[in-house]
Amino acid sequence: MTKLKITLFTLAMLCFVQIYGQTSLISGKITDALGQPIPGISVKIKGTTGGTSSDAKGIFSIKAANPATLVFSGIGYASKEFAYSGQSNITIVLSEDQQNLNEIVVTALGVKREKRNLTYSSQEVKGDQITQSKEPNLVNALAGKVSGVQITSSSGTPGSSSRIVIRGANSLYGNNEALMVIDGIPVNNDETGNLNSGPGTNRIADLDPNIIESINVLKGGAATALYGSDGAKGVIIITTKAGSLNKKPSISFSSSFSMEKPLLPEIQNKYSLGSNGVYFDGVNQKTSTSWGARMDTLKINGQPAQVYDQSDLFFKTGKTYSNTVAITGGGAYNSYFLSYTNFAQDGTVPTSSFDRNTLFGKFTTQIVKDLNVTFSLNYANTKNRRLPEGYALESPVWTIFSAPVSYDLQPSVNPDGSQRLFRFSRNNPYWVLDNISNTSVVNRFLPTFTADYKPLSWLTITERFGADVYVEQGKYTESLLSVSNPNGRIVNNNTNFRQYNNDLILNANKSFGDFNVEALLGNNIISTYSQNGYANGLGITIPGFNNIGSASTVKFTETSYLTRKVGFYLQSNIDYKKFIILSLTGRYDGASVLAKDNTFYPYGSAATSFIFSNFFSPGLSNVMNFGKLRVSYSTVGNASIGAYSLLTPYESQTVRNTTFPYQGQSGFLISQVLNNPNLKNERINEVEVGLETGFFKSRIGLEVTYFDKKTKNGIIPSVALAPSTGFNATSVNSASMRNRGIEVLLNAKPIVTKDFSWDLTVNYSRIRNKVLSIYKDLNQVGNGFTFIFVNQPYGVIYGTRYARNASGQLLTDDGGLPFAADTQGIIGDINPDWMGGIVNNFKYKQFTFSFSFDMKKGGDIQNNVDGYGYFYGTPKVTEDRGPRVVEGVNATTGLPNTVSVLGQAYYQRANSVLESVIQDGTYVKLRNVSLGYNVKPTWLQKTPFKTIGFQVTGRNLWIYAPHFTGGDPEVSSFGSSNGSQGIYSFSTPTSRSVDFSLKLTL
Repeated sequence: MTKLKITLFTLAMLCFVQIYGQTSLISGKITDALGQPIPGISVKIKGTTGGTSSDAKGIFSIKAANPATLVFSGIGYASKEFAYSGQSNITIVLSEDQQNLNEIVVTALGVKREKRNLTYSSQEVKGDQITQSKEPNLVNALAGKVSGVQITSSSGTPGSSSRIVIRGANSLYGNNEALMVIDGIPVNNDETGNLNSGPGTNRIADLDPNIIESINVLKGGAATALYGSDGAKGVIIITTKAGSLNKKPSISFSSSFSMEKPLLPEIQNKYSLGSNGVYFDGVNQKTSTSWGARMDTLKINGQPAQVYDQSDLFFKTGKTYSNTVAITGGGAYNSYFLSYTNFAQDGTVPTSSFDRNTLFGKFTTQIVKDLNVTFSLNYANTKNRRLPEGYALESPVWTIFSAPVSYDLQPSVNPDGSQRLFRFSRNNPYWVLDNISNTSVVNRFLPTFTADYKPLSWLTITERFGADVYVEQGKYTESLLSVSNPNGRIVNNNTNFRQYNNDLILNANKSFGDFNVEALLGNNIISTYSQNGYANGLGITIPGFNNIGSASTVKFTETSYLTRKVGFYLQSNIDYKKFIILSLTGRYDGASVLAKDNTFYPYGSAATSFIFSNFFSPGLSNVMNFGKLRVSYSTVGNASIGAYSLLTPYESQTVRNTTFPYQGQSGFLISQVLNNPNLKNERINEVEVGLETGFFKSRIGLEVTYFDKKTKNGIIPSVALAPSTGFNATSVNSASMRNRGIEVLLNAKPIVTKDFSWDLTVNYSRIRNKVLSIYKDLNQVGNGFTFIFVNQPYGVIYGTRYARNASGQLLTDDGGLPFAADTQGIIGDINPDWMGGIVNNFKYKQFTFSFSFDMKKGGDIQNNVDGYGYFYGTPKVTEDRGPRVVEGVNATTGLPNTVSVLGQAYYQRANSVLESVIQDGTYVKLRNVSLGYNVKPTWLQKTPFKTIGFQVTGRNLWIYAPHFTGGDPEVSSFGSSNGSQGIYSFSTPTSRSVDFSLKLTL
């Protein structure tokens, strides 16, 4: 009986232990090193999917087997495992995740540094944010995400350029766009490809956004001085993806499809072709104006007139297809990443397209101990087909936006083969689709070789060689019977570009007691060669045979240049006890474009940062865990001198309507612009002060930066000379300009729980620009459409303005109409008052949702679609055609105007005054909305897939522009050059789009 009792008791205890091991309730508290509770920490049972999170007091409860292993993790804290074996009321202490706090970023020359130790302003954008935006051009993907950066699209034509400027314009005439650097190698970003009117393609469009790991924007001179004069405008550091060591091969595939609808200007549809209310049929009576009869009362051949929505009939839904396959992996001593992408975009204008095939590979291996070698190759083949835009007579967009709603533009030809059109000039837009073509084909290679050798634990020697080689073949054809070239035209344009870059870098990092010293010494050699052959053929002798050899007359020009630059640079970073850092940078450059006496020139920077949060009390650290103050001064050159700019060349001439070569005889005369052999680089001096803070374990981060930079020795390429010198103008180093501004960046994680998180980024920038001097007492110069005045911002709009009295009241003539003043004046400023952006990223279990706004306050736009439309009677505002009394003062009597005028007379008078079309470009844009879903890994366990994800993305879904009547206030219709900004003029409209994508990983 006793033995039976013992046996039953033993069995009961075993059952109790078994049941207890299956149903234990574990409770505890999670704190930091100071004993403060930590809410929102994820608590999971290792090897299972179960989990919970700590509450506001750091308390958690979870059921688990006994024994079990619990895993604790949270943003800003290092993960920790705890072996549970029956303990009660356990306390888990988590330490700060130093790797998270000390974020590593890629800086100048590809050097990786801790962001907390930087002495200048930089901002990083991760690659997934770039691809998530679904922008074909990575420049546009940065819009609204980086403070101090202004990005402007040029057109909605596939492949069109975008302009990126950091902290305002630096040079009056030189290139103001940021330098692009891919894996440490500067690459060309010129705008090419357009052989008629309108924008071209900036060559960074050749890069596939899917291969980008991250983009770091270096803004001030202290950050970019190591790049020499090419970095004076700011630098975009692009780091591509790489494989991983000891990783099995992984194959990923992504595919996306999007549809685009054009953002159109406001155009009236109530009045027909004609004038003064009288209908013209466009056949027997032709005119370019739509000041005819009302469409709802008009009858043609006894039937109500049909309304033709010209934009709706002409523009189509654009379609974009993108497919990417990538393979990544690695062994014990090497890693690899291979990617291929096919991108095909059909534009909203029929026949326009942009196709890009890219192949990228990166291979890293350890040759011997302490010697690592990386080789990468990026190949791109792009094909772009576009049509003329802007003012050109060949532009179909012009004719569509100004066409009457009473006239059917199709068919485009008459029975005799001539063009069918309602007016006497400009081509029928549908005829243009079949008879005008502008194509370009680019083949581009970007190879990079990097070798890192560590002879000592504290010394790394890096040899990096890279090249940028591309060939572009452009062809423009215009068939017979074109309005602008009745005999037809053929243009061939071929460009060969080669740039080689080599850096040899010694990087030492060693500690001496409380000091940590990092020193970098290097040499850079860069060689750039470009050759362009341009052939213009007039007169097509064989219709449909678009070979320039068959043209009646052919004029061929060839240009080429070769420039070289050698630089020596040094940077030292001295860190004392992790709270004060001193950074010194120096560079000594020699450029082949300068005269012997000015060939070499030095510049550099000094910067320091003080991490004052190291001295905070524990209580204060709980609120503000990080604080850094930084100050820097830099002086850098701006490479704004082109090849052979010091020489006065001979140029081919046209004399008394005779163009040379003439009958086999060449004719050259020395240029009328006397070049200055003593020109030197422009110089930019900049002071930067910044404050970086982190609150509540870096759940909130705030960065504020103030900068003040001044450009000296600015180059003016054409200053008038007395005719007695034998020349019309000369070039001088004399201009001065200043940019001052403030940048604010806020990062926050308002909510972080087990299943839900919210990341918020807000940026703001306010920049003020002023031209301080030009040349002696010269107060005004021009650069294309851009006007430059002393004591005014760079890029004011200058032209005809309304006549006004001393009180600013509008003056009218005796007919009751306003008129232009006798003298022109400044009527606008293209520079915004401020810019900002808001990016939100949400994650709930397997779902992701993000949306971003960007906004611009101010910045005037010259709306030429309305300007010319006032004469044609096509803008929406011209629907109000009744009599009106213009508010103003009669210039003759000085009394208030009382004379009534008709709408046609009023708007056609406004057409002659540029001030009437200057509009405030303020906008708020819902730039991007994205909803994604990633399939649970547990659902894929019995499938070959590791991940499956779906995403729907919308771009430009909503735009609020209260003062702008065009389609998109962000557009500058003539490309990315300095002289073409702030103009909206009959360019292909940008689009609103929806994208559907799928991503798989094997």
